[in-house]
Amino acid sequence: MIKMEQLIAAFPENIKEALQIAKAKTYSKPKSEIQNIVVCGMGGSGIGGQIVQKWVEKELSVPMTVVHDYSLPKFVNENTLVIASSYSGNTEETLSCVEEAIQKNTQIIGITSGGKLEGICKDNNFDCVVVPGGNPPRTALAFSIIQLLSIFSQLNLSSSKRLEEIERSRQLILAEEIEIKQKAHELAEFLLGKVGILYGTTSFEPILVRARQQFNENGKLLCWHHTIPEMNHNELVGWGGGDDRFATVFFVEENMHPRNQRRLEISKDVVLKKGASLMEITTKGNSFIEQSIYLINIVDWASLYLSDLKNVDPIDIEIIDYLKNELSKF
Repeated sequence: MIKMEQLIAAFPENIKEALQIAKAKTYSKPKSEIQNIVVCGMGGSGIGGQIVQKWVEKELSVPMTVVHDYSLPKFVNENTLVIASSYSGNTEETLSCVEEAIQKNTQIIGITSGGKLEGICKDNNFDCVVVPGGNPPRTALAFSIIQLLSIFSQLNLSSSKRLEEIERSRQLILAEEIEIKQKAHELAEFLLGKVGILYGTTSFEPILVRARQQFNENGKLLCWHHTIPEMNHNELVGWGGGDDRFATVFFVEENMHPRNQRRLEISKDVVLKKGASLMEITTKGNSFIEQSIYLINIVDWASLYLSDLKNVDPIDIEIIDYLKNELSKF
């Protein structure tokens, strides 16, 4: 059986392969004007939509929504582009959204490794990009984010330069491999035996979500996240009950808004006064995408190292399998 270490180490190669798949795939011209976009996906597939949404939000000329549920928003109609992202192709929530999208006569594109989603796309003549399968969905992030960027680029919804930034991101994490793993070891040791709290600015919230998911699944760690400045309007008050049970990680990007920079410094001071542990992880890279991939790679490795420290299987998802089995009886 392939090990999680091999899957995480394959991330740069996944990026390369995903870019090749994107280059070879051509999408049909929309049958009507695209007025909004909905990306449907759960877990390791759904987070790709959230990440890409942040990457392109300043250039998309139409609204974009990410759905992690069984149904679509009411506004969805024939002018909606629905992108169904399901690595297995069998995610029940995503398939439910696709069936609803068909009834609403939307424009549908699938991103999958096969399963029912590929079959639905073939039966209905929908565009569908097929990616390599067989691994945990959380290890296939490169395939979902790159195919989403490719779709947006081909349909003239965002710039093709985003794909060039992805390639530079691949080169960055290869060049920084030693330092990335060192920081990941430090992060894993920092979180061991604590309740993890992850903070960053709103721009990086999808990266915080991805981090939480990785620590949940690989490290079997309960943790939560919040963003600056929003957490300054609520959660900061909660630190009145903070103590040394908590290990707080601040993800810090370069060129932060000066008001957010000051907010971060004040928030750190509050955390430290309550006796909680504190660690900073600073981004690297010349673009938003490069900085995001850099942080994602650190956390991926840290979640693996945490599983080693805790002597747990990072691939095991017995609890989710139990949930699916119980749902099958419903």
